Amino acid sequence: MSSQVFRYADGKLANSLAMAYALGGYILGCSLLFAANGLLNAAGTLLLGHAMVVAAYLIHEFAHGTIFAKPKANERAGELCSWLCGSCYAGFQDLRRKHMRHHVDRADVITFDTKAFLNQGPAWLRRLVLALEWAYIPAVELIMHFYVIALPFITDNPKHRARRGKVLGVLLIRAALFALVASVSLKALLLYGVAWMLMLTVLRFADAYQHTYDAFAVLEDGGAIPADKVRDRAYEQHNTYSNVVSLRWPVLNLLLLNFSYHNAHHEKPVAPWYRLPALHRELYGSDYVQVIPMHLLLKSFHQHRLRRVIDDHYGSVAEQGAGRADGFYGAVGVSFLTAV
Repeated sequence: MSSQVFRYADGKLANSLAMAYALGGYILGCSLLFAANGLLNAAGTLLLGHAMVVAAYLIHEFAHGTIFAKPKANERAGELCSWLCGSCYAGFQDLRRKHMRHHVDRADVITFDTKAFLNQGPAWLRRLVLALEWAYIPAVELIMHFYVIALPFITDNPKHRARRGKVLGVLLIRAALFALVASVSLKALLLYGVAWMLMLTVLRFADAYQHTYDAFAVLEDGGAIPADKVRDRAYEQHNTYSNVVSLRWPVLNLLLLNFSYHNAHHEKPVAPWYRLPALHRELYGSDYVQVIPMHLLLKSFHQHRLRRVIDDHYGSVAEQGAGRADGFYGAVGVSFLTAV
């Protein structure tokens, strides 16, 4: 029996540091929320939010099996990180299966169509969601997370109904923990919510601009998507973007665990996160048209924050120019943390 722990020998240090940061940052960040000093509170909120971001991207790595040698170890670590991120209502294997469909089908396979839900639903709900999104509150992501919790209780599907016990158990545990925190410091509980919202905002900003795939609401694992176009590797690369944090200082992409090198990730999904910068340079060089630095996307993220909530079109990207991404509306509600 193999005693190998990590899948790749060169990943021991990088993966150990990333996991230590996610767990240690979560613990330290939470502890700073209780401090009497406002600066420590702010530092704790930012640290906690970023630790959850790293934990989320570690879930993605565990889903691809790039960290541990044994699938069971990846699953257990993925479940732990799901608790850190608040995405523990769905099982890790459910998250993994949905994300794998994103790669295999070359589409945004979503749990349910939030745009249709809002456009066809009550006007007051649509106005409320748009008002929250205008204020940079990630209302669509909150709806998706709530849907994961509610699904076992609103469906007749035996598979999802079987999750009722787990969802209730998780709800009770988390409610008890939040009640305990509130009994000690209501401020700490509120700051935890802020940190979690920061995580959602960072993830949705990255997710919004990495694909112009067609989106399909496919709830069941075997649900087919329309065969209305050729979705081959050329389509995959043409509709994938590497929204790097920085070209001048590539080390800053570590803030998102190199997830921004998204074309390289899709070209070789089993490549671990710490190899992606080198793989990107090897595959595409330094002048790849699919690269859009994040500073070019800030204007679009701000201007189209309401349009992307209800518009089925993702917008368009020009091949060059400082404003090449101004018409890129982006996607919404495609987080890998809300698959069921």
